[in-house]
Amino acid sequence: MTAPSSVPALRRPDGSPVRVLVVDDEQMLTDLLSMALRMEGWDVRTAASGFEALQAARDFEPDALVLDIMMPDLDGMSVLQRLRHSGNDVPVLFLTAKDSVGDRVAGLTAGGDDYVTKPFSLEEVVARLRGLMRRAGTAAVVGNEPILRVGDLTLNEDSHEVERDGESIELTATEFELLRYLMRNQRRVVSKAQILDRVWNYDFGGRSSVVELYISYLRKKIDHGREPLIHTVRGVGYMIKAPQ
Repeated sequence: MTAPSSVPALRRPDGSPVRVLVVDDEQMLTDLLSMALRMEGWDVRTAASGFEALQAARDFEPDALVLDIMMPDLDGMSVLQRLRHSGNDVPVLFLTAKDSVGDRVAGLTAGGDDYVTKPFSLEEVVARLRGLMRRAGTAAVVGNEPILRVGDLTLNEDSHEVERDGESIELTATEFELLRYLMRNQRRVVSKAQILDRVWNYDFGGRSSVVELYISYLRKKIDHGREPLIHTVRGVGYMIKAPQ
């Protein structure tokens, strides 16, 4: 997996790599996240517990924090409360297996900035972190705005806005990730297996039929009544390309 060249680099105001602290007691998960974030050119540190996270936040001074809520010693809510009490306003992306509205509200009320539930797409975490750091002013895009374009279709990776020929298109989170993956690989055929690996979570046990289903959802929203951009390459996979 390599960092897509279509994504503009994100840097600190002094030009140095942005710093992200990843906190989770599942080593496989922190390894995967660290790999994905380092491919963005970011400086990444990890911590396996709440108390480790507090120490690392002081020493590393991260520009963003990926923070698991459920940890054995000091939970993520308590970590965030201590950081905020000490005057540390680092943007925080909560990471948790919980998926209720109450948990989301509690995390955001405690001072968190965003919330992702497990299982998740690595690309979604990267995109949300980019948005958090840009909004907080701790990092800025080097070069152009993070806009992907295929013909008259545009996708903003930070704001998650999608338009075709100036008309706004509402997508679910999964539809957005699927479209982004296709657009990052425009004019390149991607297989169902590749889509499952990159759009759905790292241990997704689903079948290729879910890809067909979401491709059909996208076509209804993106291509209906217009010249088609999404194409099926029979026996191989899917491709998005502008009309000739």
